[in-house]
Amino acid sequence: MSYRFNNDVEVARNYYNSSDADNFYSRVWGGEDLHVGIYKTEDEDIYIASRRTIDKMAGYAQSIDKDTKIIDLGGGYGGSGRHLAKKYGCHVTVINLSEKENERGRKLNKEQGLDHLVDIIDGSYDDIDFPDNEFDIVWSEDAFLHTDARDKVIEEAGRVLKKGGDFIFTDPMQTDNCDTEVLQPIYDRLQLPSLGSPGFYREACQKAGMKEMAFEEMPLQLATHYNRVLNETIKKEEDLKNYISDDYISKMKKGLKHWVNGGRNGNLTWGIFHFKK
Repeated sequence: MSYRFNNDVEVARNYYNSSDADNFYSRVWGGEDLHVGIYKTEDEDIYIASRRTIDKMAGYAQSIDKDTKIIDLGGGYGGSGRHLAKKYGCHVTVINLSEKENERGRKLNKEQGLDHLVDIIDGSYDDIDFPDNEFDIVWSEDAFLHTDARDKVIEEAGRVLKKGGDFIFTDPMQTDNCDTEVLQPIYDRLQLPSLGSPGFYREACQKAGMKEMAFEEMPLQLATHYNRVLNETIKKEEDLKNYISDDYISKMKKGLKHWVNGGRNGNLTWGIFHFKK
């Protein structure tokens, strides 16, 4: 199956398909997750904090069992899908744009004996190739920031979600009253004019026929996570240089600092949104 990608999604696809990005995320994040963790301490293991995010998000669902069908939009290596499938026996479909990440994810599915429960599909979340009302839960972690067509993504999420189903997601966001000039370096790195905001997601989800149930806002977890990744990058830098270009590492360290500062100065936020159709 082949897909056409919008220009902004193509930028993200090319980035995550690069050898530098794949080696960075698989070696620093641990090869399972690409999302923000929830930390008990500032130096906690990234993998453990990332798993805690998944478990906390799952707690917002009405129920998850072997009959639950979940779609994960922009699921990266499929780590969240495997964690949910392993814990609940549910079926998870992961839609993700990076073929390199998807190849690694399918390999992990087989290694963990979960390829019968987790499907990873090459595709974009703004054009989901599934019928209306197909899934009990639409799930996403820190993926929507990579597109400027977020209204279309939310519309698609609402379309494929069953009536009474749960839409549970996280995303690094600009605050509703942010200083956009301060965030310009982040926009430039993403090659986008803006990030989503809590106000935007509330309005978009309402238009898509979904009702807000909760928003657990945790901006300091965003800052903690990116600072934790920055410190891990510095700690592993000499070894990472065997696999990743100096230019990529330099830009990554600079970019991570922008995210840390944004989370600490009130211009960025992050948290778990829960909507119901």
